[in-house]
Amino acid sequence: MLHVFICEDNPQHRARMEAIVRKHISTEDCEMELVLSAGCPTDILDYLETHSDTNGFYFLDVDLQHDISGIELAAKIRNVDTHATIVFITTHEELSYLVFKHKIEAMDYIIKDRPADIEERMTECMLVAYRRYLETRASKRKHYSVRVGDHVWNIPFDEILFFETDSSARHQIILHTKDSRIRFRGFINEIAKTNPDFYLCHRAYLVNTKNIKHINTSQRVAEMVNGEVVLIANRKIKELLALLNA
Repeated sequence: MLHVFICEDNPQHRARMEAIVRKHISTEDCEMELVLSAGCPTDILDYLETHSDTNGFYFLDVDLQHDISGIELAAKIRNVDTHATIVFITTHEELSYLVFKHKIEAMDYIIKDRPADIEERMTECMLVAYRRYLETRASKRKHYSVRVGDHVWNIPFDEILFFETDSSARHQIILHTKDSRIRFRGFINEIAKTNPDFYLCHRAYLVNTKNIKHINTSQRVAEMVNGEVVLIANRKIKELLALLNA
């Protein structure tokens, strides 16, 4: 989730900015959330003090009628949220040089006396920031690589349901994803040893616990999110339930 923050001391301007952000989130139906809109810079800093893992997008006024200016606030934000996206919205065009002086690395510097540009520029910034957020998130996803003949498949972990030993063919594994199956040569115990993200719930099944929808303890099966089921060894049921409830 990309978290959006606004710091603007003028209530009318702040309300207008909030409306633009909410309109964009609703229209684009994206993983963005307006987390905090404040008139005081310390409100933003207090939030970051208790949420150090924030992935933030910040719309900041430069002159906040406070001991901390918008430029100083941005510098403090950058110390905590190192990958922050910062956009200034201000009447002080002449202070833009301070962004470079303080090494803020702002995405944009929008002038309030051009009201026709404000919504368009804010929207453009949110689109760019969200695209970069998705690209960064995708690059961090874990993948499992499978070689089948001359082809190598890189499957994101979160799309994998389970690995199954193919009882009809020697040393063959069937990898079940949410919408496909891939058969390849391998040993399920070896996959389990090198991939602790998956759980060996049965000698023939290695399961992604994050994609389990339901466990039937009497039948000793786990139902996956797509309706497929895997067997659970009797001695593994208790441990698997503990993993799901952790």
